[in-house]
Amino acid sequence: MKKILLTMTSVAILIASHTASADGQATYKATCQSCHATGAAGAPKFGDKAAWAPRIAKGIDALVQSSIKGVPGTAMMPKGMCNACSTDDLKAAVEYMVSQSK
Repeated sequence: MKKILLTMTSVAILIASHTASADGQATYKATCQSCHATGAAGAPKFGDKAAWAPRIAKGIDALVQSSIKGVPGTAMMPKGMCNACSTDDLKAAVEYMVSQSK
């Protein structure tokens, strides 16, 4: 019985960690890719290590804040125009884009 409970707990943890990654990718695909896939309006292109390097150097917290508040003087609007996105959604999307751009 203990082995079954331990196994079920382990599976739940794996599913939860996979879901967090999938949410970032889903948010990216639903909202962020409209600019970041093509580099529209100067957005750093998804996977472009050179374009992302100076941004990544500022740290994940700074990138998340940029996604939440927008970046004055650029086309990056608050929440990337995704008003339905939560802070967690935006953080997951930023983490996904960063993970694919290192």
